Amino acid sequence: MNKMLGNLSLNSLTSNLTEKKRKQLCGLLGNVELTLLYKASVHGYDASAFHQRCDRQGPTLLVAYNLSGYIFGGYTSVDYAQSGQHIIDEKAFLFNVQGGALCIKVNTGCNARLDDARAPNFGQQLYFCYNNQPVVYHQGQNVYCGYGGKVNPFNFNPATLYGNDSQLNECEVYKVEQKKDPQISVKMKPWRNVQWTEKRRDELMKMIRNYKPLTTSVSRVRILMIGPVGAGKSSFFNSINSIFMGRITSKAMSGSAGTSLTTQFRTYPVKDGREGKPLPFVLCDTMGLEEQSGAGLDIDDISSILQGLIPDRYKFNPKAPFQPDEKKASRPASLQEKIHCVVYVIDATKISLMSDQLEEKLRSVRSQLNSVAIPQMVLMTKVDETCPHVQNDLENIYASSYIKMKVQEVSSRLGVPVSCVLPVKNYSQDLELELKCDVLLLNAIQQMLRFADDYLDDVDTI
Repeated sequence: MNKMLGNLSLNSLTSNLTEKKRKQLCGLLGNVELTLLYKASVHGYDASAFHQRCDRQGPTLLVAYNLSGYIFGGYTSVDYAQSGQHIIDEKAFLFNVQGGALCIKVNTGCNARLDDARAPNFGQQLYFCYNNQPVVYHQGQNVYCGYGGKVNPFNFNPATLYGNDSQLNECEVYKVEQKKDPQISVKMKPWRNVQWTEKRRDELMKMIRNYKPLTTSVSRVRILMIGPVGAGKSSFFNSINSIFMGRITSKAMSGSAGTSLTTQFRTYPVKDGREGKPLPFVLCDTMGLEEQSGAGLDIDDISSILQGLIPDRYKFNPKAPFQPDEKKASRPASLQEKIHCVVYVIDATKISLMSDQLEEKLRSVRSQLNSVAIPQMVLMTKVDETCPHVQNDLENIYASSYIKMKVQEVSSRLGVPVSCVLPVKNYSQDLELELKCDVLLLNAIQQMLRFADDYLDDVDTI
C-alpha cells in the first residue's frame, strides 16, 4: 500500500524530506507528485542498486544529504538507461534548499549528464555515490558541450551548493510525475469568471482610455510595482505597452539575471498607440528586492518613492537610501507626484521558494504601506510556467485548483486578501499578441485603477 504525504508518495520507504523542504522542491518543479524510488541507506550506495530502481522511470529528482546538514541534488527530465550517451536535457538543474532555494539550470545546449552504468552524475562535474561510496565528487574540469566546445554544463560553487562537504549520510531519488488537476479534467465551474472575447478586450481598453481619476488635481494615477528580482515588473509594463501599441514591444529592460536589471527608478507612461495620447496612468518600476541586506531596493527608499520625492531615472544605491536636497525636501510633493496604488509582483514558480529574509522584507514594506493607507494588490506572474494546463490554454487559469492553491499561498505569505491576488501571464517570449493574455493583463490594470480611486477617495474626504 502507498502512504501519501501531501504530494509525496512514500511506498514502504520513509523520506528524509520535511514538509517544508518538499514544498520548496515542488516549487521548483510545479504541480508534481514525488514517489520515492531509491534510498541509499536502505538499498546501498552501489551504482547497480541505483540503476535497478531508477532506470526507465522518467523524470527523476536526486536529493542528497551531507554531514554538514546541506540538502542538495539535481533534476533530470530524461530517463536513466545506461545508454552510454551524453544527454542533452534543457530542463535539468542542480539545487540546494538551505533556508531558501538555490536553482542552477543547465547551460543551454550542454550535455546535462553522461548516461552510463556508473553512479548518477550531472554534467560529468558532480557525481553522487561516487565509487559506490557515500560521497559526492566534484570534477572541476570542463567537459564536452553540445556546441562543440568544452565548458561547464553547470556553473556552480561547491562551497555554496554543499558547503564543500563531500561526505553523505543519505541519498534519495524520486520519480517526478505531473499531477492531474481534477477541476480541469471534469471542467468544473471556474472559481473566477472571465469573458475571453474580443468584445471584452475592447471594452477593457475603452474603459482604461476613458478613465479619469476621482480627484481633478491628479491627471494620471501612479502605480508602484515592487517585487523580487526577476519576478516580471518590467515585463508587465512591456506587456501593457504592447497591448496598446498593437505589437510586442520591449521598452523597459527585462530578463532573468540573478541581480536586478532595473537599477533606476523609472516612471513609464503608456501611450494609446504610436501617435496616441498618454493613458491616464503611470507604471513606476523599481530595483528588485533581494534577501541579503545591502542588496537590491533599500526599504527606506520606498518611503521616498511613496511621497513623490524620487525623480525619474534616479539610480538606486543599495547601500545608502535616497537623500533629497534641502530645497526639495522642504516642499511637500503634490498629490499628482505621490503613489496611489502599490502592486507586489511575485513569480508563481518561486512562491514556495521564498526565503524567510525576503518574506520579512515584504512584510516590512506592507507594514509601511498600511501605515499610510495605500491600497495594495498582487500580480502573480509566470502562471503558464507553473501549471501545464494553463500553459496549454490560458483559459484554464481560473479552472485550475493548483493556481487557486498558489493564489491562496501568496495571499497567506504576504497578508493580502485572496481577492487582491491576480494571476497573469506577461509577454516574454511571444512574437504576437494573444487575446486571452490581453484580457488577463487588462483586467489587472482595471483593478489597479479602481484601487487608486479608493485611495484618492479617502484623500478627498480627509
